[in-house]
Amino acid sequence: MNDTRPVNLDLGTIKLPITAITSILTRISGVINFVSVGIMLYLLDMSLSGPQGFAEVKSLLASPFVKLVVWGILSVSIYHGLAGLKHLVGDFGYGETLEGGVLGSRIIIVLSVVLIALAGLWIW
Repeated sequence: MNDTRPVNLDLGTIKLPITAITSILTRISGVINFVSVGIMLYLLDMSLSGPQGFAEVKSLLASPFVKLVVWGILSVSIYHGLAGLKHLVGDFGYGETLEGGVLGSRIIIVLSVVLIALAGLWIW
């Protein structure tokens, strides 16, 4: 038997389809969302501890670095939410074909970029 499969795959040369990229990004954004819930709950707890805690969180959120972190968390949440909506639409039987999946992935990417940019304008 002649085995012609490659022994070592060069992952840098493999071109993934857009549906695979959006699927991988959805999983990554889910993990980041899970971790960021702890950060946001800590800030919420701190702000609800009293007037001094609220003032501390307010001054903390004025920092450009913290604004960047919050924007990152919001960006991940936006992308993950839109990807979740795409999966819900797919559960109803829409976009189950290859063409539908590619179109849905493109729509998610475009909407994410627009909404993330708007979130950036809102935060900054």
